[in-house]
Amino acid sequence: MKPKPLKKEKQCHFCANNLKDVDYKDPQLLRRFLSSYVKILPKKRTGVCSKHQRKLATAIKRARILALIPFTPR
Repeated sequence: MKPKPLKKEKQCHFCANNLKDVDYKDPQLLRRFLSSYVKILPKKRTGVCSKHQRKLATAIKRARILALIPFTPR
């Protein structure tokens, strides 16, 4: 039996780029963390750390309220 190859752990986008806050006014950055159904992707899939995942979720919700990101897909 062959041993399973180890998966490379994803690094947090915000920690790697030294970004302190998640800006809700940047919809293109926030769209990276949304699925095709405009749902917030889990941190396991995106590789974002817990601290930034919480900030990301609130930023996406604020952007939706300000109509920068749609609530539903087209």
